Amino acid sequence: MSTNSKPQDDAEILDAIEQWAEKELRPVARKFDHADEYPHEIVEQMKSLGLFGATIGEAYGGLGLSASTYAKIVVKVSSIWMAPCGIFNSHLIMAAAIERAGTEEQKRHWLPRMASGEFRGGIGLTEANAGSDLQAIRTVAKREGDDYVVNGSKMWITNSLHGQGILLLVKTDPKAEPRYKGMSLLIAPKGDGFKVSKLKKLGYRSIDSCEVHLQDYRVPASHLLGGVEGKGFIQTASGLELGRINVAARGAGIGEGALLLALRYAQERSAFGKSISNHQAIQLKLADMVTQVEGAKHLIEAAARRYDAGERCDLEAAMAKLAGSEAGVFCSQEAMRIFGGYSYSVEYDIERFYRDSLLMCIGEGSNEILRQVIAKQLIERHPA
Repeated sequence: MSTNSKPQDDAEILDAIEQWAEKELRPVARKFDHADEYPHEIVEQMKSLGLFGATIGEAYGGLGLSASTYAKIVVKVSSIWMAPCGIFNSHLIMAAAIERAGTEEQKRHWLPRMASGEFRGGIGLTEANAGSDLQAIRTVAKREGDDYVVNGSKMWITNSLHGQGILLLVKTDPKAEPRYKGMSLLIAPKGDGFKVSKLKKLGYRSIDSCEVHLQDYRVPASHLLGGVEGKGFIQTASGLELGRINVAARGAGIGEGALLLALRYAQERSAFGKSISNHQAIQLKLADMVTQVEGAKHLIEAAARRYDAGERCDLEAAMAKLAGSEAGVFCSQEAMRIFGGYSYSVEYDIERFYRDSLLMCIGEGSNEILRQVIAKQLIERHPA
């Protein structure tokens, strides 16, 4: 990933994204969310802004933004409407995996198309019986001549309906021990045998989260990421670092958005003869909310800086994701209480923030699993 962008350039990009989000996202977020309608026009705007190439290197047509700047973009967009971040997040995880682990030919072929948004992708990891335990996947790819023939299914795959393909985690050697050595990643554009079924969700609406059915689906062997079988699990783990930074930023953005809504409402609403912002119980909530959001932001920045430096950041990314996602849930729930009865009305945005926040504790590794990752890394880095 290129991280050579200048601070003033980054500031200009952040300012442009903020203006776009306020002008284009805020007025339509509620409408799209309630209708569960895919925001095609918003996607076209994101193409023009370069968001589909945000972290792709400039050599391949992307903006080459640092993970630090990218995380700030995600926080801002999510503070208004989280769902669009999922469209370019899943896409950029796929791009990051190709840029880090792909052959030069794969990079030259796929990354410019992804940077422009011509090819929008996602990550095909999760299955009905394999979420946190990715080594339990059952999707199998068998080599037949110059192709792999894939059979299996994936669950909760973003961009699989309106995108053009996914990075697909498969078993190329189902009998391998340990299991991770039999896993590979395939760059999988849509084609015959690639069928998609949209799933209905509590939140994170307007975005295509789907079940993908693969039946005798053929992928050219040249689409094997890196050109070597058995590297898929390690390649996936590397790609998830950026994904966890993104989810952390989405959680923190939800928390910040909920905080700002609650703060404004508390200043406007009166009870017992004064603004409720002057009641101690409300002030305590606001203080806890802003502390959680700002703390999460610092952890996100620490993880992003290590990622940009090319250093191992699984511990930092896990801590950031845990803190960011929990901040989103905490702040949106506290904001619901500050809004009182109005929080239960779909005429107010705060109920959407709450619904969207819950996903952040699950996506890119459940928080329960991440607590184990954090503890294990902590023990490893500080042996007795």
